[in-house]
Amino acid sequence: MKIKPLLHYSLFILGLAFALPTAQANAACENKRMVVLGDSLVAGYGLAPGQGFPEQLGLKLAEEGYKLEVVNAGVSGDTTSGGLSRLDWSVGDNADVVVLELGANDALRGIPVEVTRQNLDEMISTLKAKETKIILAGMLAPPNMGRQYGDAFNSIYPDLAEKHEIQLYPFFLDGVAAEPTLNLEDGIHPNPAGIGLMVERFLPVLEEVLAEVCG
Repeated sequence: MKIKPLLHYSLFILGLAFALPTAQANAACENKRMVVLGDSLVAGYGLAPGQGFPEQLGLKLAEEGYKLEVVNAGVSGDTTSGGLSRLDWSVGDNADVVVLELGANDALRGIPVEVTRQNLDEMISTLKAKETKIILAGMLAPPNMGRQYGDAFNSIYPDLAEKHEIQLYPFFLDGVAAEPTLNLEDGIHPNPAGIGLMVERFLPVLEEVLAEVCG
């Protein structure tokens, strides 16, 4: 007669057994620091304070029980050259994780692909030398740049991720690009709902990295 209550109790204990290691791992991220280095897509162009990608990501991580500092190092209009020149002071020496999101403005300005590739390569090498975990956020060239430029540009991110053996998030605007309801009136920058979707899709990739950093 008491089988069902006993079963419910057993399931509760089993669930607790799985939840505790996760909660402990999340809490272990305390005093860890993550920097999101990027352009206007990170800086929160056109959004109210607290609505940008790093801020929404930080709130989501807090909901999941992670205790780590999330820093917004986005500069609107920045290129990979700009990111490289400010890398040291934007990231500092104590970042445990860096999300590297740069290159969109390079493509919009038609900057030679090899320049973009070299800048990202150097940034990754510098961060790796500091034993910083890196998530490379990929970008796609706009169609108006032509197929030759687009193919060369789009290959930068998977090539560098493979070369340096770092985590790749293939397309930072996945699910949001060209979706009118998820972008501001300019059709380029995500609105708060778009940022929310980006965070939702990005989180599983980030959690893989945090498991290594905080585990």
